[in-house]
Amino acid sequence: MSEAEFLARLPSLAFAAVLLFARMGAATMVLPGLGESEIPARVRLLLGLALVPLLLPVLGDVLPAEPPGVPALLRLLVLEVLTGLWLGGLARVASLALAAGLQVVAIVMGIASVLAPDTQMGAQAAVLGRLGSLATAVLLFSTGLYAVPLQALAGSYAVLPPGAPWPAGEAAEAWLAAGAGMLELALRLAAPFVLAGFLVNLASGLLSRVAPQVQVNVLVAPGQILGGMALLAILAGPLLAAFLDALRQGWASLPGLG
Repeated sequence: MSEAEFLARLPSLAFAAVLLFARMGAATMVLPGLGESEIPARVRLLLGLALVPLLLPVLGDVLPAEPPGVPALLRLLVLEVLTGLWLGGLARVASLALAAGLQVVAIVMGIASVLAPDTQMGAQAAVLGRLGSLATAVLLFSTGLYAVPLQALAGSYAVLPPGAPWPAGEAAEAWLAAGAGMLELALRLAAPFVLAGFLVNLASGLLSRVAPQVQVNVLVAPGQILGGMALLAILAGPLLAAFLDALRQGWASLPGLG
C-alpha cells in the first residue's frame, strides 16, 4: 500500500478502530479477571485499547463504514458499548458463583457478620465471599481461562455485527439463564456446608431438649465455626475444581463461541 492509499484509508481505519474500542473497552470494564475493581479504570481501558490493533487487521473487513449523520453514528457507538457491557456482564455473572457460594457458607458457619469490602457482592460482603472473589481472579489468571471471554468478544462480530438491531429479548433471556446458572452452581458448591449446618442444628436442638439447662448456643457456635473451617480446608480442592469445570462449560455457550 502506497502512502497516498494509506492516507486515503486513514479516516476509515480510524473509525473502525473507534468502533472496535467501543465494544472492547466497555467489555474490559466488567470482564472477570481483567475487569476486577482492584484494577484502576484507566488500566482496564488501556487493556481494551490494546486489543484494537490486534483485532483490526482481522475484523476490519466486517466492520461497517461510517454512517452519514451524527444520530446514526451515535446510535452505532451506543449499541457497540451496550454489546460490550452485555457480553462482559454475561461472563462476569457466571464467575460470581464461587463468591456467592462462599457467602452462603459464611452464613451457615455463623460468620456472616465478619465483613470485608467487596464491590462485586455489594459495598461489603462476608470475608469468605471476599475470599471467593479473590480466588476466582487468581484461578482465571493461573489457568488462562480469562482468555475465553476475549475469544467470545472477537467472535461476537459474526453473531452481533455492528449496526444490527439489538436483540433485546434474547439478551434478557441470556442474562436470566446466566443468573440462574450462577445461583445453581453457588448452591451446589455450598451444599456440603448447608447439610453439615443442618445436622449441627438438628443435634443442638435435640441436645437442648434433652438437657435444657445446658447453654447449647455457647457450646455449638465455636464448634460450628471450627468445624466449618476444617470442612472448607478438606473440600477446598474439589470445590475449586468443580467451579472451574462448571465455568468452562458455562462460558462455552457465550455468544461468539457456540
